[in-house]
Amino acid sequence: MAGIYIAAAHKSSGKTSVAVGLAGAMVKRGLKVQPFKKGPDFIDPLWLGHAAGTPCFNLDFFTMPLEQIKAMFAARSAASDISLIEGNKGLFDGLDLEGADCNATLAKMLSVPVVLVIDTVGITRGIAPLINGYLNFDSGVNIQGVILNKVGGSRHESKLRAALERYTDIEILGAIGKNPVLEIPERHLGLIPANESKDADKSIEHLVDSVSDGVDVDRLLEIAESAGTVTSESSFRPDWPKADVRIAIARDAAFSFYYQDDLEAFATAGAELVPFNTLEDAKLPRVDGLFIGGGFPETHLPALSQNQSLRNDIRQHLAAGMPAYTECGGLMYLSQNIRWQNEDFDMVGTIPGDIIVEEVPQGRGYVVLQETGQGLWPEMPGTSALSNEPIPAHEFHYARLDMDSATSTFAYDVVRGDGIDGQHDGLIVGALTAGFAHQRNTYSNPWVSRFVAFVRENAQRYGANILRESPCVNL
Repeated sequence: MAGIYIAAAHKSSGKTSVAVGLAGAMVKRGLKVQPFKKGPDFIDPLWLGHAAGTPCFNLDFFTMPLEQIKAMFAARSAASDISLIEGNKGLFDGLDLEGADCNATLAKMLSVPVVLVIDTVGITRGIAPLINGYLNFDSGVNIQGVILNKVGGSRHESKLRAALERYTDIEILGAIGKNPVLEIPERHLGLIPANESKDADKSIEHLVDSVSDGVDVDRLLEIAESAGTVTSESSFRPDWPKADVRIAIARDAAFSFYYQDDLEAFATAGAELVPFNTLEDAKLPRVDGLFIGGGFPETHLPALSQNQSLRNDIRQHLAAGMPAYTECGGLMYLSQNIRWQNEDFDMVGTIPGDIIVEEVPQGRGYVVLQETGQGLWPEMPGTSALSNEPIPAHEFHYARLDMDSATSTFAYDVVRGDGIDGQHDGLIVGALTAGFAHQRNTYSNPWVSRFVAFVRENAQRYGANILRESPCVNL
């Protein structure tokens, strides 16, 4: 199976733009491309998936067991012509000093050749020792070529090519000029998600044209054919049972941070996800539970606040006992109020506290949670003892929740990270669990199955859909 790993020497080298352009260029050649993204990331996968025309999947050493990474890669790659993996940060960067969690290790584990995207701003002859260092640092990594990015012109490119040809054996696969049009727009939390960008299709078209003009895509595809075969003893796609519960999920410009495999896990657990739009819909669909993931609610505050009908409807359903789970942006939306840039906006009002969006991150990076024993979700028979095992997750938020934690109940203690108050996450209000951490549904942490079981239990025992057939009332 053909595969290519797009990596870089450091972050912000432009590898996302190149990877998106490559994915689109391959699709234009009639290839079925399966994109992957290393690490915890919601935004890059949206762009990669948009360009490839198929959902992107994340591969993350911290939250996923090695066997699950292999199983996912093998299963998703099997139905494609080529797999394209975009790395995170630099090729050899990671938490582990020995490199156990870096891009290079993932490329070796998946037997995929690597192409380095090099940010050439401010460098000429110095590119040679940089590349030689990468080639010699770990001989087990199959680095097959470089793409020169952000090149300052023909003279700059000729100097770079001359240095690489004189001092290294690396193959130069192309050069892309420095052009603001080719950069995906950013804001305070990184790139603007593809689902929010009004010009996403146009941006991808520019990237595809730039990559097609500047990179030898045919040669890159030849290199991709040298990828090895990854096999796994684990079955990644079980049969999906008939859904017996319905769960509303916010899918719009404000809320888009979901892992594709987590979404599919709902179907595996017997739940139908019913999308709704927090910006436009007046009421929730007829469902048994509610799930709101992360996103950028702070950039849509006027529209969210003005949709008072939906906010009231959600508040009434939650007050009536509808089981719900929210992460980060979803937590923010269910708070009393969000303050951003000296403006205040009313939100749903279920969570007894206000959100303040600060100018610096309040939580950033990997998180480790430990269940407190006060959580609402049942343990699943046949799984590991989740209440005794640490749960790896991640967070990235500028928001903080201003509330009295001392009188609150939490599902998790924070072993590493920040969570809601530096010590806890997973605030429990009625049948709602809300936290800043983003969990990942994995072999060791099947949170989706547990949440669906909780929804099912509530629907059967407590009649959580009591409001389905009657108009909303003030509660």
